[in-house]
Amino acid sequence: MRKSRFSEEQIIGILKQAEAGGAVAALCRQSAISDATFYKWRSKFGGLEVAEARRIRSLEEESQRLKRLVDNQVLKEVLAKNS
Repeated sequence: MRKSRFSEEQIIGILKQAEAGGAVAALCRQSAISDATFYKWRSKFGGLEVAEARRIRSLEEESQRLKRLVDNQVLKEVLAKNS
């Protein structure tokens, strides 16, 4: 998965600026992000604190690692059956 240019602190900071009454278009221009990115972040991180966002990211990374392990194990079993 591609690493984000923005840290959790930066993402949540941008979202809090919008909640405080900042114009979304101006915030997006200032942060060099698209409107779609802003709204995707808002749906994912809206209302979260930095620690919670970090926890979510670490859980997503762990989930991906476990999926790769399971996929590799399944492939090994299939190859063993074919031999």
